[in-house]
Amino acid sequence: MLSESRHPGLPIAKKGPLGPIEVDAIEMFINFFRLLGLPKSIGEIYGLLFVSPHPLTMDDLMTRLDISLGAASQGLKTLRAFGAVKAVYSPGERRDHFVADLELSRFASSFIKEQILPKLEQASARVERMEAELINLPDGERRETQTRINELSRWLTRGRTMLPVALKLLG
Repeated sequence: MLSESRHPGLPIAKKGPLGPIEVDAIEMFINFFRLLGLPKSIGEIYGLLFVSPHPLTMDDLMTRLDISLGAASQGLKTLRAFGAVKAVYSPGERRDHFVADLELSRFASSFIKEQILPKLEQASARVERMEAELINLPDGERRETQTRINELSRWLTRGRTMLPVALKLLG
């Protein structure tokens, strides 16, 4: 239950076990962020902030989610870097308070630019190195391997074609 803090307009975060809405939101975001290869704690933090009607401190997140200082700190750092979470001013408070940015399109755009595009470039460089090594393979093996490398190249081309479209759709 929320109550007023010593600072007008800044409620104290709910304490105690997570409610059913919080649990469902957290589980949903855990699954979403795991698809992106991110740790469970990032989904937990974002999920709780997403459904919280009030800003939460790192201590609130650690207590409510039963996560370590390291997990909370790293999770908030990652989410802030992607623009999924932001710190908000809380009059009279020294601790940062955090809220979820409800525009997941910004997070998705940032994730694509900072995580997926560089990985595509790394993959392209690997495919080029693989192609250069083909001459060292016996003829029969070379043909089959060339077929597979060509398939990888097609996948990368499709990815490079689709990502700008995805970024455009995300705004």
